[in-house]
Amino acid sequence: MELTSEALVNSLLALGAAALLTTLWIWPRLARQRPLPVLGRIGLLTVVQVSLLAVLALSVNNSFGFYTTWDDLLSPSGAKLALAGNENHKGGGAGADALIQPTAEGGLETVATLPKGTPEEVGRIESVRVSGKETGFSDQMFVYLPREYFDPKFALVRFPVLLALSGYPGSSLNLLQEVPLAQTAIELQHSGRMPPTVLVMARPAVVPALDTECVDVPGGPRTETWFVKDVPEAILSTYRVGRTAGSWATFGYSTGGSCALRLAMRFPNVYGSAVSLHGDFAVRQDGYTGGDLFHGDTALAQQHDLAWRLQNLPVPTLNTLIVSTRTESDYPQTVHFVEQATQVAAANPQFKVESLYLDDGGHNFYSWTRELPASLEWLGTHMG
Repeated sequence: MELTSEALVNSLLALGAAALLTTLWIWPRLARQRPLPVLGRIGLLTVVQVSLLAVLALSVNNSFGFYTTWDDLLSPSGAKLALAGNENHKGGGAGADALIQPTAEGGLETVATLPKGTPEEVGRIESVRVSGKETGFSDQMFVYLPREYFDPKFALVRFPVLLALSGYPGSSLNLLQEVPLAQTAIELQHSGRMPPTVLVMARPAVVPALDTECVDVPGGPRTETWFVKDVPEAILSTYRVGRTAGSWATFGYSTGGSCALRLAMRFPNVYGSAVSLHGDFAVRQDGYTGGDLFHGDTALAQQHDLAWRLQNLPVPTLNTLIVSTRTESDYPQTVHFVEQATQVAAANPQFKVESLYLDDGGHNFYSWTRELPASLEWLGTHMG
């Protein structure tokens, strides 16, 4: 059973309930102060408590997405996997060296809100494992291919790509279960409010035990290289997608929003547009990041401080949308950054910044879901 499946939780609940009933039933028979009865009482209590603790741990994991597969849990260092053949798509690699392989992991079968129909009618969502040549990372992602991708009339068309990043801690599955990214995009595309777009849904932390904030940590995980080199290379090698920065965009909420904006501002030659929902504008330092990711290198930290970049470095050619709520705790910092970015944009027309604020809402899935349609519709007008 998958680590995130309801069947596993229900099985453990049933085991715990059976152990509890068994304990109540035979407890009087184990009342004697002899070795075997004492061991019996200890064994029954252990089974009950371990079952309940396991259910609690799985429930917390499923809510926050710390680990999405058994490999994540048992090999948190991100061990490389052996690759199998993939012959799904024209233009992509096939055989043992292919950078994208189909996989059954990730829990896609648990999402009940996806539209039903053939790929020609509603498109298709695939669970894939992406591997990188530069970093050696390997991670599971979801890829949505629009229905036009399967239409012979579009056989020579290359589609725009949206790299969507979940929060931390969180899994790529949250972009389907908690924040209905693909479902909303499908509706917008079918109604003509968003062009046919390939969605790549990922998590920002390839090494689940550490929030790297999508930077190349000195002496540690090279997450930035993963998202600006390895992932685009893998997608380009497998799917019919655009090759210019104008055809690629980033999107994310919370930590994913911070990553989306930072990746695009640092690498506008890769991503031409970015949408950040409730993201930060400098790299956080907290328990999730293990303290200072840059190990005291202030110059390197400045390079990832977006406000500093706007004031001190050449302004990128980029379209940006900053989204938040007026009741969000970081609202004042968001307004300050947008005001600064607007002043820069006035003198540098190649850089564009827009903002969207809801009157109420917090740092949660409910707010991000409300902000999703307008954000995707904005992207649809800025992607080539």
